[in-house]
Amino acid sequence: MASNEQQLNLFKQGLNWALPSLLSDNSKPGMPLYDRSFLVAIIGLMCFGFVMVMSASMPEATKLTGDPFYFMYRHVLYLVGCVVIAFFVLKFDVSYWEKNSGMLMLGVLVLLVAVLFIGTSVNGAKRWLSLGPIRIQVAEMAKFVFIVYMAGYLVRRHGELRENRKGFYKPIGVYGLFAVLILLQPDLGTVVVLFVCTVSLLFLAGARIIDFMALVLLGVVTFILLVLFEPYRMRRVTSFMDPWEDPFGSGYQLTQSLMAYGRGDWFGQGLGNSIQKLAYLPEAHTDFIFAVIGEELGFVGIIMVLIALFFVAIRAIRLGNLCLKMQRPFESYVAYGVGIWVCFQTVVNVGASIGMLPTKGLTLPFISYGGSSLWVMTAAVMLLVRIDYERRLSFVQAV
Repeated sequence: MASNEQQLNLFKQGLNWALPSLLSDNSKPGMPLYDRSFLVAIIGLMCFGFVMVMSASMPEATKLTGDPFYFMYRHVLYLVGCVVIAFFVLKFDVSYWEKNSGMLMLGVLVLLVAVLFIGTSVNGAKRWLSLGPIRIQVAEMAKFVFIVYMAGYLVRRHGELRENRKGFYKPIGVYGLFAVLILLQPDLGTVVVLFVCTVSLLFLAGARIIDFMALVLLGVVTFILLVLFEPYRMRRVTSFMDPWEDPFGSGYQLTQSLMAYGRGDWFGQGLGNSIQKLAYLPEAHTDFIFAVIGEELGFVGIIMVLIALFFVAIRAIRLGNLCLKMQRPFESYVAYGVGIWVCFQTVVNVGASIGMLPTKGLTLPFISYGGSSLWVMTAAVMLLVRIDYERRLSFVQAV
């Protein structure tokens, strides 16, 4: 393991995020110790998210507080928090996460239980723990911690997973416990994200196909039942199928989103010129920020954003492949899990805003307003930067 002097520290020159420092590396000519394009893409998405949150949130902020920059100021604090989180995550060896994956999982389970008793309710959902002026959405933490836990489990029990059903269904039991606690908040979107990550990682780890297919079937049936027996979820599904049937009721959010895309055309109305964000489109700076992007920047703008988001996901999956070739299974599973998470959550958020999928209340990674989502995503991608650093450092030390 690298010595303290060799620890990854992008902050040793202060908060020097200037472009030259990202495009050069003096550690070893021709071989930077971190993925510069990956890091530039993440910072670029966060900066773009700040601009779009400022643009999309002004009407809502004025209506609620009288200060059009209210959400912008809070988003700046969230971005400062991202820098602090990145600093600490990059300081820890990857082995720390592997050794403590079980304890992290238990810690999040305790917080999920605590939310049900002392959590703060917003719009009928009890999902947040309040720590002074800061509200933390524990379900967001659960996504990251569960991926780390699954990676650790798949390394420890790889043989058992391939040989018998006991090894396969143990992590399913843990997932089930997470799912029940999160559904009680309620938050079906996070449960679906966790399920997709769980199934994907079990498949990549070589689970038996019969167990894998049984789990997928069980997941689909459970999802259908959860929708059928909860009226508000059923309304979301029916409104998604034909939002124009009730454009001022259950289909209101989607119809307003579709009108935003229609106004955007190829090149958009221009930054700040959205009409739908003016009290017409609910959650314009959170769940439906992509519709505002489409209206203001047009088809070209949304394609550029999607390219950047999927670039991050693909680089994460590529890192998983590289780690697997170097016999680093824990790092590989974490990278795969984060890549699948970013990709799937992007698909669901965009799909909901364009009417391809039912509304799930999932944020657009790195762009939507919301401290919990932004902080947890930052921790996840910074862990990937740390993984890539240790992988590259091993080559340098071998020379």
